[in-house]
Amino acid sequence: MNKKTDFLKAYREDSMFERRELPQPHMSYAYEKEKYRVIREGRVDLLDSVARIPPDGTEGILSKDALRHQKNMLIAAITIFTRSAMDGGLPEELAYAMSDSYILLGEECTSVEELDRLSDRAFREYTHAVAKNRHYSRKIKEALHYITIHLHEKVTLERVAEVIGLSPCHLSRIFKKEVGMSMVDYVQKERIEAAKYMLIHTDETLAAISQYLYFSTQSYFIRIFRKYTGMTPGQYRRDHGE
Repeated sequence: MNKKTDFLKAYREDSMFERRELPQPHMSYAYEKEKYRVIREGRVDLLDSVARIPPDGTEGILSKDALRHQKNMLIAAITIFTRSAMDGGLPEELAYAMSDSYILLGEECTSVEELDRLSDRAFREYTHAVAKNRHYSRKIKEALHYITIHLHEKVTLERVAEVIGLSPCHLSRIFKKEVGMSMVDYVQKERIEAAKYMLIHTDETLAAISQYLYFSTQSYFIRIFRKYTGMTPGQYRRDHGE
């Protein structure tokens, strides 16, 4: 047995000993499964009540370092959230894109509290994504999926219609009927939602955010942002920044 194998064996045994010595048992699978059910079923109505349920045990030990431990716990949670969302019908590409984003954000966190907030936000946003995805026809789901992953590019009715195999006229009609707004308005709204997220969780300038989300000018970005939020991007960042 080489030194590396000896070390790993000793570490595993040490961790198992610590696990046995903890005053509380490991959190039950039933406790964890309740969150996964909420995501899988898109139960937005249960988010607050389930989020308030206290743990019925302790977490496992995934690192001797508290911050690294919590980052590993976040990765484990996001992995299950992602699969629960896909079981609930969320398109794989979108679910995995969300997963990558949360894990990368987690690696940038500098405190356990930040990681806890990020995990809670992921739980809520996956649930909302599944809920939003469930009530649409297959073609509209395809259209929404395309829009979501192309917010940083030019999105036109003609292009989306071509991708999902409908005429622009037919897509425009069923999109308005199912989503309750025109595609142009929906794209704007989703870009503003993405901008709100970037304003709070990144240090990107307004100009950079505006350009990334394909607004023609920064002044146009500010005008549309105010239309949907009632405030400028700068005010939103000051009021909602962590």
